[in-house]
Amino acid sequence: MKITFFLVACFLVLLGLIGDCNGGSLVKNFYRNSCPQAENIGCDGSVLLNSTDTNTAEKDAIPNLSLAGFDVIDDIKSALEEKCPKTVSCADILALATRDAVSFQFNKPMWQVLTGRRDGIISKSSEVLDNIPSPFSNLTILKQNFANKGLALHDLVVLSGAHTVGVTHCNLFSERLYNFTGKGDQDPSLDPTYAEFLKTKCQSLDDDTTEVEMDPNSSTNFDSNYYPNLLQNKGIFTSDSALLTTGQSADIVKELVDQQKFFTEFAQSMQKMGAIQVLSGSDGEIRINCSLVNS
Repeated sequence: MKITFFLVACFLVLLGLIGDCNGGSLVKNFYRNSCPQAENIGCDGSVLLNSTDTNTAEKDAIPNLSLAGFDVIDDIKSALEEKCPKTVSCADILALATRDAVSFQFNKPMWQVLTGRRDGIISKSSEVLDNIPSPFSNLTILKQNFANKGLALHDLVVLSGAHTVGVTHCNLFSERLYNFTGKGDQDPSLDPTYAEFLKTKCQSLDDDTTEVEMDPNSSTNFDSNYYPNLLQNKGIFTSDSALLTTGQSADIVKELVDQQKFFTEFAQSMQKMGAIQVLSGSDGEIRINCSLVNS
Protein backbone atom coordinates (compact mmCIF):
# COMPACT_ATOMS: atom_id res chain seq x y z
CA MET A 1 0.00 0.00 0.00
CA LYS A 2 3.03 2.27 0.21
CA ILE A 3 3.02 1.97 -3.57
CA THR A 4 -0.54 3.32 -3.75
CA PHE A 5 0.35 6.36 -1.67
CA PHE A 6 3.58 6.88 -3.61
CA LEU A 7 1.68 7.00 -6.88
CA VAL A 8 -1.11 9.22 -5.59
CA ALA A 9 1.38 11.57 -3.94
CA CYS A 10 3.53 11.81 -7.05
CA PHE A 11 0.56 12.51 -9.26
CA LEU A 12 -1.06 15.05 -6.99
CA VAL A 13 2.13 16.93 -6.35
CA LEU A 14 4.37 16.65 -9.37
CA LEU A 15 2.13 16.90 -12.40
CA GLY A 16 1.90 20.64 -11.88
CA LEU A 17 5.56 21.49 -11.39
CA ILE A 18 6.89 22.49 -14.78
CA GLY A 19 5.49 23.69 -18.09
CA ASP A 20 2.55 25.61 -19.49
CA CYS A 21 -1.06 24.63 -18.98
CA ASN A 22 -1.87 22.58 -22.04
CA GLY A 23 -4.33 19.96 -20.86
CA GLY A 24 -6.59 20.38 -23.87
CA SER A 25 -4.15 18.38 -26.01
CA LEU A 26 -4.69 15.20 -23.99
CA VAL A 27 -7.12 12.72 -25.47
CA LYS A 28 -8.86 9.46 -24.69
CA ASN A 29 -6.96 6.34 -25.83
CA PHE A 30 -4.01 8.29 -27.24
CA TYR A 31 -2.09 5.03 -27.75
CA ARG A 32 -4.90 3.05 -29.37
CA ASN A 33 -2.94 2.71 -32.63
CA SER A 34 0.69 3.09 -31.58
CA CYS A 35 0.51 0.87 -28.48
CA PRO A 36 -2.93 -0.66 -27.86
CA GLN A 37 -1.66 -2.54 -24.78
CA ALA A 38 -0.44 0.62 -23.05
CA GLU A 39 -3.27 1.04 -20.56
CA ASN A 40 -3.35 -2.65 -19.74
CA ILE A 41 0.39 -2.75 -19.02
CA GLY A 42 0.30 0.19 -17.26
CA CYS A 43 2.93 15.63 -15.27
CA ASP A 44 5.80 15.30 -17.13
CA GLY A 45 7.13 12.57 -14.86
CA SER A 46 9.99 14.77 -13.67
CA VAL A 47 9.82 13.19 -10.19
CA LEU A 48 11.13 9.96 -11.72
CA LEU A 49 14.44 11.44 -12.88
CA ASN A 50 17.62 10.67 -10.94
CA SER A 51 19.98 13.34 -9.65
CA THR A 52 23.23 13.92 -11.53
CA ASP A 53 26.64 15.29 -10.52
CA THR A 54 25.49 18.78 -11.49
CA ASN A 55 21.81 18.71 -10.52
CA THR A 56 19.77 17.54 -7.53
CA ALA A 57 16.53 16.11 -8.91
CA GLU A 58 13.02 16.37 -7.48
CA LYS A 59 13.03 12.86 -6.00
CA ASP A 60 15.94 13.92 -3.76
CA ALA A 61 14.29 17.08 -2.46
CA ILE A 62 13.52 16.88 1.26
CA PRO A 63 9.71 16.58 0.87
CA ASN A 64 10.15 13.64 -1.51
CA LEU A 65 12.69 11.60 0.44
CA SER A 66 9.94 9.39 1.85
CA LEU A 67 8.68 8.42 -1.60
CA ALA A 68 9.27 4.81 -2.58
CA GLY A 69 8.14 2.63 -5.44
CA PHE A 70 10.08 4.17 -8.30
CA ASP A 71 11.01 0.62 -9.23
CA VAL A 72 7.35 -0.12 -9.97
CA ILE A 73 7.27 2.60 -12.62
CA ASP A 74 10.58 1.33 -14.01
CA ASP A 75 9.16 -2.20 -14.30
CA ILE A 76 6.08 -0.94 -16.14
CA LYS A 77 8.24 1.13 -18.47
CA SER A 78 10.48 -1.87 -19.22
CA ALA A 79 7.46 -3.99 -20.13
CA LEU A 80 6.11 -1.25 -22.41
CA GLU A 81 9.48 -0.72 -24.09
CA GLU A 82 9.47 -4.40 -25.04
CA LYS A 83 6.02 -4.11 -26.63
CA CYS A 84 6.11 -0.53 -27.97
CA PRO A 85 9.61 0.99 -27.98
CA LYS A 86 9.92 4.76 -27.53
CA THR A 87 6.16 5.23 -27.57
CA VAL A 88 4.57 5.55 -24.12
CA SER A 89 5.73 8.40 -21.91
CA CYS A 90 6.72 7.98 -18.29
CA ALA A 91 4.32 10.82 -17.45
CA ASP A 92 1.40 8.83 -18.85
CA ILE A 93 2.61 5.69 -17.08
CA LEU A 94 2.54 7.62 -13.79
CA ALA A 95 -0.95 8.96 -14.48
CA LEU A 96 -2.32 5.53 -15.42
CA ALA A 97 -0.56 3.71 -12.60
CA THR A 98 -1.94 6.21 -10.09
CA ARG A 99 -5.48 5.54 -11.29
CA ASP A 100 -4.91 1.78 -11.25
CA ALA A 101 -3.33 1.75 -7.79
CA VAL A 102 -6.39 3.46 -6.36
CA SER A 103 -8.80 1.38 -8.45
CA PHE A 104 -7.28 -2.02 -7.73
CA GLN A 105 -9.37 -2.73 -4.64
CA PHE A 106 -12.57 -1.94 -6.56
CA ASN A 107 -11.80 -4.06 -9.64
CA LYS A 108 -12.78 -1.20 -11.94
CA PRO A 109 -11.28 2.12 -13.09
CA MET A 110 -12.28 4.89 -10.71
CA TRP A 111 -11.75 7.65 -13.31
CA GLN A 112 -10.81 8.09 -16.94
CA VAL A 113 -7.23 9.09 -17.69
CA LEU A 114 -6.64 11.13 -20.82
CA THR A 115 -3.25 10.44 -22.36
CA GLY A 116 -0.73 12.00 -24.72
CA ARG A 117 1.67 13.48 -22.17
CA ARG A 118 5.34 13.93 -23.02
CA ASP A 119 8.23 13.62 -20.56
CA GLY A 120 10.09 16.62 -19.20
CA ILE A 121 13.85 16.90 -19.43
CA ILE A 122 14.35 19.07 -16.34
CA SER A 123 14.02 18.01 -12.72
CA LYS A 124 15.23 20.39 -10.00
CA SER A 125 14.86 19.89 -6.27
CA SER A 126 14.82 23.68 -5.85
CA GLU A 127 11.42 23.84 -7.56
CA VAL A 128 9.78 21.35 -5.21
CA LEU A 129 9.37 23.53 -2.12
CA ASP A 130 7.75 26.29 -4.17
CA ASN A 131 5.22 23.91 -5.69
CA ILE A 132 4.40 21.21 -3.17
CA PRO A 133 1.74 22.10 -0.59
CA SER A 134 3.49 21.83 2.75
CA PRO A 135 2.13 19.71 5.62
CA PHE A 136 2.95 22.71 7.83
CA SER A 137 0.82 25.20 5.87
CA ASN A 138 -2.31 27.01 7.01
CA LEU A 139 -5.44 27.23 4.86
CA THR A 140 -4.56 30.60 3.34
CA ILE A 141 -1.28 29.29 1.97
CA LEU A 142 -2.83 26.01 0.83
CA LYS A 143 -5.59 27.83 -1.06
CA GLN A 144 -2.98 29.95 -2.81
CA ASN A 145 -0.92 26.87 -3.71
CA PHE A 146 -3.95 25.31 -5.35
CA ALA A 147 -5.15 28.55 -6.94
CA ASN A 148 -1.73 28.91 -8.58
CA LYS A 149 -2.55 25.68 -10.43
CA GLY A 150 -6.09 26.70 -11.30
CA LEU A 151 -7.66 24.58 -8.56
CA ALA A 152 -10.33 25.67 -6.10
CA LEU A 153 -10.87 25.20 -2.37
CA HIS A 154 -13.15 22.28 -3.19
CA ASP A 155 -10.28 20.52 -5.01
CA LEU A 156 -7.99 21.17 -2.07
CA VAL A 157 -10.33 19.48 0.39
CA VAL A 158 -11.11 16.60 -1.98
CA LEU A 159 -7.52 15.88 -2.93
CA SER A 160 -6.43 16.01 0.70
CA GLY A 161 -8.47 12.83 0.98
CA ALA A 162 -5.53 11.03 -0.64
CA HIS A 163 -4.16 11.00 2.92
CA THR A 164 -6.51 8.10 3.51
CA VAL A 165 -3.76 5.76 2.28
CA GLY A 166 -0.16 5.38 3.32
CA VAL A 167 2.21 6.49 6.03
CA THR A 168 4.24 9.54 6.93
CA HIS A 169 7.32 10.24 9.02
CA CYS A 170 7.30 11.76 12.50
CA ASN A 171 9.31 14.85 11.60
CA LEU A 172 6.47 16.11 9.40
CA PHE A 173 4.12 16.56 12.36
CA SER A 174 6.10 16.11 15.61
CA GLU A 175 6.19 19.86 16.30
CA ARG A 176 2.45 19.58 16.89
CA LEU A 177 3.22 17.15 19.70
CA TYR A 178 6.22 18.73 21.37
CA ASN A 179 6.84 22.32 20.28
CA PHE A 180 3.83 23.81 18.57
CA THR A 181 4.52 27.47 19.38
CA GLY A 182 8.19 27.08 20.26
CA LYS A 183 7.45 26.75 23.98
CA GLY A 184 7.39 22.98 24.31
CA ASP A 185 3.62 22.86 23.96
CA GLN A 186 1.12 20.69 22.09
CA ASP A 187 -1.21 21.82 19.30
CA PRO A 188 -4.58 22.39 21.02
CA SER A 189 -6.44 21.60 17.78
CA LEU A 190 -5.19 18.00 17.88
CA ASP A 191 -7.35 15.47 19.72
CA PRO A 192 -5.52 14.90 23.06
CA THR A 193 -5.98 11.14 23.05
CA TYR A 194 -4.72 10.90 19.48
CA ALA A 195 -1.78 13.13 20.38
CA GLU A 196 -0.81 10.81 23.22
CA PHE A 197 -0.97 7.86 20.85
CA LEU A 198 1.27 9.66 18.36
CA LYS A 199 3.77 10.37 21.14
CA THR A 200 4.13 6.63 21.70
CA LYS A 201 5.22 6.36 18.07
CA CYS A 202 7.24 9.57 17.78
CA GLN A 203 9.25 10.10 20.92
CA SER A 204 11.30 13.11 19.86
CA LEU A 205 11.33 16.06 17.49
CA ASP A 206 14.37 14.61 15.75
CA ASP A 207 12.80 11.31 14.68
CA ASP A 208 12.79 11.27 10.87
CA THR A 209 12.64 7.50 10.36
CA THR A 210 9.59 6.21 12.26
CA GLU A 211 6.53 5.73 10.07
CA VAL A 212 2.98 6.43 11.22
CA GLU A 213 -0.35 5.83 9.49
CA MET A 214 -1.85 9.03 8.14
CA ASP A 215 -5.40 7.70 8.43
CA PRO A 216 -5.67 5.71 11.69
CA ASN A 217 -6.91 2.15 11.21
CA SER A 218 -7.64 2.70 7.52
CA SER A 219 -4.28 3.41 5.88
CA THR A 220 -4.40 0.42 3.56
CA ASN A 221 -7.83 1.16 2.07
CA PHE A 222 -8.87 3.93 -0.25
CA ASP A 223 -12.03 5.20 1.41
CA SER A 224 -13.56 8.33 2.97
CA ASN A 225 -12.39 7.50 6.49
CA TYR A 226 -10.01 10.48 6.40
CA TYR A 227 -12.93 12.89 6.77
CA PRO A 228 -14.65 11.55 9.91
CA ASN A 229 -11.21 11.26 11.48
CA LEU A 230 -10.54 14.87 10.56
CA LEU A 231 -13.82 15.96 12.14
CA GLN A 232 -12.64 14.21 15.33
CA ASN A 233 -9.50 16.41 15.21
CA LYS A 234 -7.33 13.47 14.16
CA GLY A 235 -5.79 15.04 11.08
CA ILE A 236 -2.11 14.25 11.39
CA PHE A 237 -0.71 17.31 9.61
CA THR A 238 -1.21 20.98 10.30
CA SER A 239 -2.45 21.17 6.71
CA ASP A 240 -5.13 18.58 7.53
CA SER A 241 -6.41 20.45 10.56
CA ALA A 242 -6.37 23.65 8.51
CA LEU A 243 -9.33 22.31 6.52
CA LEU A 244 -11.53 22.86 9.58
CA THR A 245 -10.55 26.48 10.15
CA THR A 246 -13.25 28.07 7.97
CA GLY A 247 -16.93 27.28 7.71
CA GLN A 248 -16.72 26.78 3.94
CA SER A 249 -13.90 24.24 4.03
CA ALA A 250 -15.36 22.47 7.07
CA ASP A 251 -18.67 22.09 5.26
CA ILE A 252 -16.90 20.39 2.35
CA VAL A 253 -15.20 18.03 4.81
CA LYS A 254 -18.60 17.09 6.24
CA GLU A 255 -20.02 16.44 2.75
CA LEU A 256 -17.14 14.11 1.87
CA VAL A 257 -17.84 11.79 4.79
CA ASP A 258 -20.28 10.25 2.30
CA GLN A 259 -17.99 7.75 0.63
CA GLN A 260 -19.71 7.65 -2.74
CA LYS A 261 -19.64 11.44 -2.93
CA PHE A 262 -15.94 11.40 -2.06
CA PHE A 263 -15.20 8.87 -4.80
CA THR A 264 -17.10 10.94 -7.37
CA GLU A 265 -15.48 14.22 -6.35
CA PHE A 266 -12.01 12.69 -6.09
CA ALA A 267 -12.27 11.32 -9.63
CA GLN A 268 -13.25 14.74 -10.96
CA SER A 269 -10.45 16.54 -9.14
CA MET A 270 -7.89 13.98 -10.27
CA GLN A 271 -8.95 14.53 -13.86
CA LYS A 272 -8.48 18.27 -13.38
CA MET A 273 -5.06 17.68 -11.85
CA GLY A 274 -4.12 15.46 -14.74
CA ALA A 275 -4.57 18.30 -17.22
CA ILE A 276 -2.40 20.83 -15.40
CA GLN A 277 0.85 21.97 -16.99
CA VAL A 278 1.51 18.88 -19.06
CA LEU A 279 3.89 18.63 -21.98
CA SER A 280 2.43 17.34 -25.23
CA GLY A 281 2.83 17.48 -28.98
CA SER A 282 6.51 17.99 -29.79
CA ASP A 283 7.46 19.33 -26.34
CA GLY A 284 9.73 17.27 -24.13
CA GLU A 285 10.53 13.70 -25.12
CA ILE A 286 9.52 10.08 -24.65
CA ARG A 287 12.06 8.73 -22.20
CA ILE A 288 13.47 5.27 -22.79
CA ASN A 289 14.36 5.00 -19.11
CA CYS A 290 12.08 6.86 -16.72
CA SER A 291 14.93 7.81 -14.38
CA LEU A 292 17.16 9.24 -17.13
CA VAL A 293 16.86 11.91 -19.80
CA ASN A 294 17.52 10.48 -23.24
CA SER A 295 21.11 10.99 -24.35
